[in-house]
Amino acid sequence: MKFVDLGRQYEILQKDIQSRINAVLDHGRFIMGDEVMELEGVLAKFCDAKHCIAVSSGTDALQVALMALGVSHGDEVILPAFSFFATAEVVLLLGATPVFVDIDPVTYNMDMTQVEAKITDKTRAIIPVDLYGQSADYTALNDIASRHNIPVIGDSAQSYGATFDGKKVGSMATITATSFFPSKPLGCYGDGGACFTNDDELAEKMRQIRVHGQHNRYEHVRLGLNARFDTIQAAVLLSKMKVFPDEIKSRQKAAVYYDKILGDFIKVPSIDPRGKSVFAQYTVEVDNRDAVQEVMRAAGVPTAVHYPASLNKQPLFKDKSFYNEDYPMSDRAASRVMSLPMHPYLTHDDQDKVAAALKDAIS
Repeated sequence: MKFVDLGRQYEILQKDIQSRINAVLDHGRFIMGDEVMELEGVLAKFCDAKHCIAVSSGTDALQVALMALGVSHGDEVILPAFSFFATAEVVLLLGATPVFVDIDPVTYNMDMTQVEAKITDKTRAIIPVDLYGQSADYTALNDIASRHNIPVIGDSAQSYGATFDGKKVGSMATITATSFFPSKPLGCYGDGGACFTNDDELAEKMRQIRVHGQHNRYEHVRLGLNARFDTIQAAVLLSKMKVFPDEIKSRQKAAVYYDKILGDFIKVPSIDPRGKSVFAQYTVEVDNRDAVQEVMRAAGVPTAVHYPASLNKQPLFKDKSFYNEDYPMSDRAASRVMSLPMHPYLTHDDQDKVAAALKDAIS
């Protein structure tokens, strides 16, 4: 059994993917070719955003967004204590300071009731993370951010295609950053990412930043990055977008079935009724996680841990003041969460095997 079955997806799309890749090989514009601009239009339309700026990775998308907002040395950026390292990494790379907020233990997303207390006169951005494919509560956060005139950067690396309060991820934050890492709900065959915004000025800044701050060829108007998007990856994503809406529905159906067969003996994911998750992961909580994983591995069922430590507890931060700060809900999740196989092509037989192995492991 595979944790994510990219091979099955490729079998379905092989002819179209190969045709699109061959077209790129024929025209030879391997970086920022016409397919990149075509993809940006498709992605923006799908999530109701005015602008899409394709970049080289999800991490670069976050950094490009922060740079476009002018975040720099001495600034503070608020983010959840439970996420992948990149969320804090890009803040530090710009000389700013991450300010952590604990998570809601139900959704694993940032606890919006704790955000306002973290705002200071140095706060330059707030980065919620849409963990495991579920949108953060942008309704509450945007209300807080607007009162303090602080921009919001959605770290939506796992949630492109999700919704909240009837709005699509990509349209709710000042800037939304997503990832096309291969195992994401919409993944390419390498690294890739994108920024979304409805702000014309920010869109232009981000387009400049991704090409070394260039406005016209050899005319550099700001400090930037080499964050350009590969045309072959755009070709792959254009093909995948044909099935992406159906794959989201398949993930959601798989989650419903998991809920049905697991819910009587383990804590299953809780989805805010105002939103729809794309289930980048299907994550449960267990005691004695290492032992549970070992039993499941022996039964041929792969599992994964996203993530085994709160962000502030990373070894890099041992000399930082926030290393010893207490984020109990994040620490609890880090010690208990375990993700099960999840992809659009899971069968009920596969899921029944997962459930049987899990039940055996925790008993």
